[in-house]
Amino acid sequence: MKILQAREKDLMGLPIRRLLPARSQRTVGPWIFLDHMGPTTLAEGKGVDVPPHPHIGLATVTYLFEGAFLHRDSLGSRQTIVPGDLNWMTAGRGIVHSERSPDTERAPSRPIHGLQAWVALPQAHEEAAPSFAHHPRASLPSWREGGNELCLIAGEAYGHRSPVEVLSPLFYVEARLARGSELKLPDAMEECGVYVIGGQLSVAGEGLAAYEMGVFDSERPSLRAESPSHVVLLGGDRVGERLISWNFVSSSKERLERARDDWRAQRFDPVPGESGFMPLPERRG
Repeated sequence: MKILQAREKDLMGLPIRRLLPARSQRTVGPWIFLDHMGPTTLAEGKGVDVPPHPHIGLATVTYLFEGAFLHRDSLGSRQTIVPGDLNWMTAGRGIVHSERSPDTERAPSRPIHGLQAWVALPQAHEEAAPSFAHHPRASLPSWREGGNELCLIAGEAYGHRSPVEVLSPLFYVEARLARGSELKLPDAMEECGVYVIGGQLSVAGEGLAAYEMGVFDSERPSLRAESPSHVVLLGGDRVGERLISWNFVSSSKERLERARDDWRAQRFDPVPGESGFMPLPERRG
């Protein structure tokens, strides 16, 4: 088991812990980015305000445990997401979106806690038409197993299949484990990661603590919860080498440069109802 440590960062005032990409592990299956947002409490009158920004070559996957976000995008989508729901946005050849706290979440102070992930699209779908899909909690497979509570957010695992349309073999599972319980890792795909949101696990004699991710390739041991634990399992088949530049993912360096030029010149479609945008950051060095 390879263990990744979360790196603390700040996203426009929201504390996050970044797991992927890591220096020693760029991807886990097709998953190329994972941020753990919070948990934190937003001050009264304050909210999360991520202005319009672009993506290409990936799917964004938003899943909350507390709080709410209002998603808007350049397709005209407008959707509030609450805990247990899933927002899946396929960027393909290009999309712009914003994520903000709804007005109802700004007063009084409210907690915010969740995960933001990206899936790298297979090369054949990198330039697909952009799309957005919202899946309420009731539509996602949930079940109990050995005292554990599981929800299949996306993909296939443990004999269940999520209704979320994906473009490559993958899985994304939320699990709440009772103390002393065990859970075997999914073994049908090439790579698997276990991120501990809270609690303490032991895996084949090694400890895995909160804010750590264990990564596995061919080995798929069982997890044992040494305390009540909240985890996500994610993985799937590899899609090949991918490059990242800011919010863009591609198998082509030239395509990344074109996306940067297009955003700098504001050639992406705008988000209806939004003004302003996130500027392209300067390159380091």
